[in-house]
Amino acid sequence: MATRRLTRKEQMQQAILYPVDWLEERSGLVGAVKYFLFRKVPGDTNWFQTLGSATLTAFIVQALTGTILAMYYKPDPNSAYDSIQHITNDIWAGWLVRGMHRWGASVFIILMFMHMGRVFLFGAYKYPRELNWIIGVLLLASGLGEGFTGYLLPWDQTAYWATVVGININGTAPFLGPFLAQFLQGGTYINADTLSRFYAIHMLMIPGAIAALIGLHLYLVIRLGVTSPPWSKEAAGTGPLDGETPNGKVGRAGLSRFRRGR
Repeated sequence: MATRRLTRKEQMQQAILYPVDWLEERSGLVGAVKYFLFRKVPGDTNWFQTLGSATLTAFIVQALTGTILAMYYKPDPNSAYDSIQHITNDIWAGWLVRGMHRWGASVFIILMFMHMGRVFLFGAYKYPRELNWIIGVLLLASGLGEGFTGYLLPWDQTAYWATVVGININGTAPFLGPFLAQFLQGGTYINADTLSRFYAIHMLMIPGAIAALIGLHLYLVIRLGVTSPPWSKEAAGTGPLDGETPNGKVGRAGLSRFRRGR
């Protein structure tokens, strides 16, 4: 039996889809992405539900602009301020990248507060989402720590004295306060080790923690579904507690209990 020759359009489609099929067969990532993007949500969700996505977008912008700045910044007391001036005045669009990173930090923190306020007012911190609320609190604390450690990096008078005030405030905490202040300073006062320590915390430690927490946060959002507004008559999304999971199994808890935890 003669086989039909493929048209040029079909050949192009096969060529384009081959890498996708190859990746899906070996990893299952395509199905996971499809499940992430195409999920049932309550019909009366509104713009308040976009605050989480806006916060994630702000973090991605911070990560990208921070990576660019790190290519030119020098975490040394003798060179830090000059490198900032070089970025601002000499590098093409450096002023724009630095401005986006500087003001984007405030936008990131403001959006986190607004997102958590929405979660609190909508009651989305209740069963079964208590763990996701705790992760959100840790993300907020990490974001504040990221802003604090980044404030010193320009190494000017404002950054220096603002960091002195912040470290002194931390030093007044009971029990761990003096130890925390000495750890942040790398000694009994702000010195060259303080700058390099803040840079390492700002560039490596806290961003890694934030990325891991965001991954866990998104996993729980997908698993438990999108929360309905308080005035909604629908169930709070489709998750393992009130619908089918990707493997086709139904959750153990009843729908009525899930609705009470909205």
